[in-house]
Amino acid sequence: MTQIKNIRKMYFEEGKNISQIARETGYDRKTVRKYIEKDDWNKELPKIKNEPLFPKLDPYKADIDAWLIEDKKVKRKQRHTAKRIYVRLLEKYKDRFDCSYRSVAGYVAIKRKEIFSENKCYLPLEHKPGEAQVDFGDADFYENGKLYNGKYLNLSFPHSNKGYLQVFKGENQECLFEGLKTIFEHIGGVPPRMWFDNASTMVVKVIKGGGRTLTDDFVRFMEHYRFEAVFCNVDAGHEKGNVENKVGYHRRNMLVPVPRFEDIIKFNQELLIQCEEDARREHYRKEGTIEELYKEDAAALLELPRVAFDTSKYITVKTNGYGKFLLNDGLHEYSAAPKYANTRVLVKLTAYHVIVLDENHREMVRHNRLYGDYKQTSMQWLPYLNQLARRPGALKYTGIYNMLPQPVKEYLETLSKPDKGKVLRVIADLTQENSFEKAVETISTALSYGVTDIDSLINLHNRLHEKIPQLKPVSLPEHIPHLRRYEPNFMIYDKILERQVQRDASS
Repeated sequence: MTQIKNIRKMYFEEGKNISQIARETGYDRKTVRKYIEKDDWNKELPKIKNEPLFPKLDPYKADIDAWLIEDKKVKRKQRHTAKRIYVRLLEKYKDRFDCSYRSVAGYVAIKRKEIFSENKCYLPLEHKPGEAQVDFGDADFYENGKLYNGKYLNLSFPHSNKGYLQVFKGENQECLFEGLKTIFEHIGGVPPRMWFDNASTMVVKVIKGGGRTLTDDFVRFMEHYRFEAVFCNVDAGHEKGNVENKVGYHRRNMLVPVPRFEDIIKFNQELLIQCEEDARREHYRKEGTIEELYKEDAAALLELPRVAFDTSKYITVKTNGYGKFLLNDGLHEYSAAPKYANTRVLVKLTAYHVIVLDENHREMVRHNRLYGDYKQTSMQWLPYLNQLARRPGALKYTGIYNMLPQPVKEYLETLSKPDKGKVLRVIADLTQENSFEKAVETISTALSYGVTDIDSLINLHNRLHEKIPQLKPVSLPEHIPHLRRYEPNFMIYDKILERQVQRDASS
């Protein structure tokens, strides 16, 4: 820049012509003229220079790139490693290949990222009040001491960042509908627009061009609550990023440590209360609390429908000779009743229960719904016990006898035929009052005590399961004398009766 300044000074201040300046400075006349006539002295913007990657590999890069591009069509475990590419280059070019393995590995690592990864830029989105996003997460919990690998439904409002969750033992259609319905009723309205992923509970097929073929049940659910469903692109979870973050937040803050409860429905009600308390905190980006911002969401909600939506699914199933039927591809077995053996019955499936209905759609038997991809059985004994109590003589010939728990069979073996019917009736009553498991526990205790009469069985059950307080023995003061136990002699009454009989005979 100093030489350029001198050239311009010689021309503009000293009055020298271009030829003189060229002779004195040694620059070409064209160069001198360019500096004199230049009127734009803004600095040129820098240019990004992509340094060549491993230039020694240039003759072989076409082969490497072709092999890596071809790898996109095959399974991950059968793709080229850097070592395999190096060996193929040696095999193809032999002595002409003079590059090191390190150069090949370095280039392959960079090129693989370029080919297999997508560089995406995400723009911050502004969400309208009332718009919601929905997603499931995974979480373990204990119900009545049993561990479940469960799911939890999350609904979040991106505008305010308020969220709600409900835990379930699965991720089926009934869980989705039940969770959304419970949240709708809790907040007193329905989000007008909700974002979902492409789960099979809602989407049958993703159509080319972005359309969706939806399940009939989900269409009914949408129409009932009048909301618009928006579905993310396949494998594009970031499109509902607010609820994706909320899934993690709910797990860390409301499901740690692993929850323990006795009733999942009551626990879900407690979770809704926790969500309301959580909304008192400040919004992470906007001014104000989450609850204050949620007022705009609440104002945009649709009204709840006048008629409640039945989230259940109804199916008919075929029972076997014992009045049992199978669900979940034969993995889960449920009992109906002996009189419905080898026939078809109507079954109501909810998120929490499997309910057997009679011909008039009245509930006959209710089971807790089984979840998990392994074989399980749920047995409701009351209909079977009532049947056995009416026909105790056929007990061992019904096939039901072998299904009974071992303590019950042992207890029945000690009874006479008339008493078996009475005890079976008592067991049925105890089952209806508490549960079959508690009735079996009572029978096991009765066996250990060696008692078989009905009164003892009932009293023992009450002591074990009715929570009657166990009183400690009363300790008497020392000054109270110890009294000998009085044992009446009933022989005296026999003698008095004999005398009276003799008097009557003599008279």
